[in-house]
Amino acid sequence: MSLPPIDALVFDVLGTLVDEPAGIRAGIRELDPSLDDPGVEKLLSLWQQHIEGEQRRILDGVRPYLTSDHLDLEAARLVADAVGVGAPDAVAALALSGRRLPPWPDTVAGLARLAERFPLIGLSNASRTALLGLNAHAGLRWHQALSAEDARTYKPDPAVYQLAVTVSGRPPERLLMVAAHAWDLRGARRLGLRTAYVARPVGDPPTSSDGFDLHAADLADLADQLDEV
Repeated sequence: MSLPPIDALVFDVLGTLVDEPAGIRAGIRELDPSLDDPGVEKLLSLWQQHIEGEQRRILDGVRPYLTSDHLDLEAARLVADAVGVGAPDAVAALALSGRRLPPWPDTVAGLARLAERFPLIGLSNASRTALLGLNAHAGLRWHQALSAEDARTYKPDPAVYQLAVTVSGRPPERLLMVAAHAWDLRGARRLGLRTAYVARPVGDPPTSSDGFDLHAADLADLADQLDEV
C-alpha cells in the first residue's frame, strides 16, 4: 500500500516492544514459587482482567483517572490475596513487575535501525514513572517517550494519540502508529495517523475489516517495508 511521506514513528510499548505477560508471570512466580503453570496463568488472567476492566471504567467515565501504577498495585493485591500472601513488601514488589518486562528479540536492534531514519516516539498507557523504568530495563531507544498520564486517560482515547501529534509538530497523516494491538491502531487511525500492525504472540490481530497501512512480521520486516516507501 502506498503511504504518504512519514515524518516520525509512534510506537505502542506494552506488548508491541516488550513481553508484558512474561514480566508479570515472573513476578507471580517470585510471589509464590510453589505455583504450577496453570496456577500462574490463572493469576495472570486475573491481573489482566482487572487492568483492562478498570481502564475501561475510566474511559467510560465510571471511575476517575488513576495512573497505571495505582492499577498495577490493585492488581497485585488481588493476585496476592488469591494465594494468601498479605505482606505489603511482597505486594509492592509484585506491582513493580510491570516495569521489569523483557523486550522481544528483535526490539532493540529494530528500534536502532529505524532510529537512523525516523524520529521515534514511544506512546504508552504506562505512567511516566513506569515508562521510565521499563524503558531502562528493556533497553528501549527513544527520541521522545510519552505517557497517557499526560492526557489523564488511556488509549484508545484520542487525547492520548494527540500527545504524539502535538509533540511531533506534524499533521497526523505524517505519523505512523506501530502496534501489535488492532484496537490501538484503530484508535490512532480515528485521529488520522497512518497505521502499521506488527505481529506479536500476545497482540490483538487485525480482523478482515481492518485496513491498516502496513502489516509486518517484526521490526526488521517493518524497516524493510519502510525502506521501500
